[in-house]
Order: sequence, then C-alpha cells, then structure tokens
Amino acid sequence: MNLQKLMAQQTSLRDVPAVAAGSSVAGARTTATLGPDTVTVESCFRIASLTKVFTSTALLRTLRDRSVPLDTPVVELLPGLAPDWRADRSITVEQILSQVAGLRESVDGATASALGDGDGALLEAARLVVRAGNEREPGRQWSYYNGNYFLAGSVLAALNGTTYESALEGNLLGPWGFARTGFDNPATSDTVTGWSGTTRLPPLGYPRARRPSGGLWSSVSDLLAVGEGLLGDRALLVEIRRPRTRPDDPMSYGLGWALGPSGQMYLNGRLPGYRAAMVLIPDRDYVSVALANQDTALPALARLLSDMQRPLTGDDMAKPVEDFAA
Repeated sequence: MNLQKLMAQQTSLRDVPAVAAGSSVAGARTTATLGPDTVTVESCFRIASLTKVFTSTALLRTLRDRSVPLDTPVVELLPGLAPDWRADRSITVEQILSQVAGLRESVDGATASALGDGDGALLEAARLVVRAGNEREPGRQWSYYNGNYFLAGSVLAALNGTTYESALEGNLLGPWGFARTGFDNPATSDTVTGWSGTTRLPPLGYPRARRPSGGLWSSVSDLLAVGEGLLGDRALLVEIRRPRTRPDDPMSYGLGWALGPSGQMYLNGRLPGYRAAMVLIPDRDYVSVALANQDTALPALARLLSDMQRPLTGDDMAKPVEDFAA
C-alpha cells in the first residue's frame, strides 16, 4: 500500500492545510502527511469523539483491575448522585459505554460548559444527565448521546478516587506511553491550527464537564499506539467488539466503537476546525487513523481509510465512517 499515493488521490484533501494519516499491520507502521502546513505524525490535532476510545479503554481496564462486572448498575458506583437519580436505576456501565442506556438527551454541550472548569464540573454534568431521567427502557434502542460518557468519565474518576483527567493519565496515558495525548493545549510548535473554510480558528479550551466525550489532543503516532495496545489485549478486545445493539438499530455498536460488516471497528470525531477518523480490523491485526485540520475534510478522510482497508476486507467503508454519529 502506497499511503502517500492514496492520500494524493483524494482530490478534496488538496485544499486542506494539514492531513496526517497512518496504518499499522502487526505493528509495522506506514505513515504519510499532506498539505501546505508542515506537520508530522507526531503533530497534535483535536481528536474530538475519538476521545471516547481512551475513556472506554481506561474504564474497562479499571473495572477489570478491580473485578467490577460490566453489568454493575451505575448508581452503585456513583452513590453521591442517588438523591438526584431520576433515570432507570438498572442502567449498567455496559449500557452507557454502548450508548443503549435510553437516557433522555437533555444535557447539551452548552449546558455542560456552563458548569465551569472546577474539579466537580464533570460530576455535576453527570448529575444533570441522570436527573433528566430516561426516554426509553435501557437496552431497547441505540442512540448516540455524550451524556453517557459524562457518566462513564465520572465512574472512572470515582473508581480511582481522583479526577477524570488524573484517572485517565494514571490508568492509560502514562502506562501506555502516550506522551503526545492530553487535554492541555500542546506546545505551539506541536499544535495544528484548525480551519473552517478560509477562516483560521483561534485555539480554544475544552470544558472539563465534556472531556470524557471529546476533549483530547493527540497525534497519529499515539492513536496508532492505542490501537496496537487494544490489539495486544485480546480479552479486552473481545468485550469491546461484541455488539450490544439490536438488529433494528441504525448501526451495530460495541463498547465505544461502531462495528463493520467484516469485523471492523470504527468511529469519527468532529470539532470546529478538525476532523478525525479511525478503523481497526482485529482479525487482521490492523489499525489506521487519519487527522485533518479543516471542517470539510471528513468525507475524504473516510474515503482514504476505506481505501486503506479495502484490500483486507473487500468492503467499502467510506459511507459508514463518514456517517458515524459523532
């Protein structure tokens, strides 16, 4: 596979200031960059909803380390929210990670952002989520809602007795050596500026209450490494890739990942000025990722990742990767 050639064939990427992509097959990596802005596979982009990969992986590792079953009701792990809990008390950790908890989707980004940046902001966002109750019975229907991950991040923090950020660092980012991944704006030389059309966007923070669902900066090299780490932990991967959705749901979904027709795991992320997408094929020991700093880049990134994996599966994954609900 000539990745540089595949990137050049995506004509709509020619107007994107910076694109970085890579794949890993059994640990052997191929990477490439494109665009007038000088970037490398170590350069840091906003990865938006790809953050959920880190949140779910860290939480699953913590649950395993503490012998906490996936079917544990969330209210048992967040007892401080019990007085305000109007949601179904049977909702489990498995259901929030797989977006089938049936929660009423009433807590949007602006509401969560208004909670400020104190250590308690995330738990207060989780409180608002469960106070709103349920829209439907848990497990009945898949629906993508960041409030599920406000709860997941709160559970991760509670089980580790610290903040969500410290728990993520101590359980995953540090042990797995992700030096280029974090919530703080990286050094200027490492940061890729986002663009919306022809408008260069100023660097913006990401509210603490929303971080488990989409707050990280990361690089192609670190995202390939998290994929490689998952491929190396087969027991964890078995849980992640098992579908938790019903046949009439809009997509097949595991724990934090959409599931493709040939065993692919995939998702995308979108924030103003940034687009990101990722594909794993566990049975082929394969992971790929593509990052860009332009609002319009997602269709081309999806096509690129589809073309990269197509020799292995025969599947056209461009539309599923693009249409993923992030």
